[in-house]
Amino acid sequence: MNTDINTELLKKYAPMKGRYQLLPDLTPRQSMALLCRVLYREGYNDHIAGHITCRQLDGSYLANPWELTWGELTASDILRLDSGGRVIEGDWNITPAINLHMDIHAARHDVNVVIHNHPKWSSVWSAVGRIPPVYDQTSAMVDSDPVFYDEYRGTVEDGAAGRAAANALGSHKWALLANHGVLLVANGIRQAHLRAVTLEWRARLAWRVETLGDGSPLPASVAADIGRRTDSNGFPFLWEAMAREEIRRDPSVLE
Repeated sequence: MNTDINTELLKKYAPMKGRYQLLPDLTPRQSMALLCRVLYREGYNDHIAGHITCRQLDGSYLANPWELTWGELTASDILRLDSGGRVIEGDWNITPAINLHMDIHAARHDVNVVIHNHPKWSSVWSAVGRIPPVYDQTSAMVDSDPVFYDEYRGTVEDGAAGRAAANALGSHKWALLANHGVLLVANGIRQAHLRAVTLEWRARLAWRVETLGDGSPLPASVAADIGRRTDSNGFPFLWEAMAREEIRRDPSVLE
């Protein structure tokens, strides 16, 4: 699973190793728990809504449990699922909407992480049916616009509604689901974190700029160039910094 920063990028821009290891060695469950916690604080916090799956080398999947918010779970709460989305390890239950993830994983072998939630600011744009413009470089860290799926067919535990949302995503990286929320995919934890925080930052800033008025979006070519460099390689040190902050706030996340 590709979760490492591009080594050539580091040689060029960050030749010094630093005084200490930026993160302890993490198990896959610890990384998943940290991703949930970090995104919760970024606005992916619609109560107990939202689910993340992460494909493992043995063909199983890690997922967050249905009963707990992303802001409270720990590594020991993370479930392991089989290829059909059934729990094979863990003490909690899986969301009834797991079919959405399994459909995407089955169709997209380039995808290791799938995230669905109803984040604060992106959900505003999904409700009005618009893609938020790119007004700064942080909003441009992914080199494409989300696709917009403009038909709300109900909650995604319905098999047909889930498949329709998965089909709407197609080969794209992320999507806004009309009157619902967001859907995004990635090759690993680092890229998933970057895409999720970029989307919510972009949505929040665009709302504020357009409320004030007279904003000027970045030229499309400039935004695309920024995104090509950051999205494919993983923005250096960003994931580690946010994960460290969560560990300092609550070390029990790793338990």
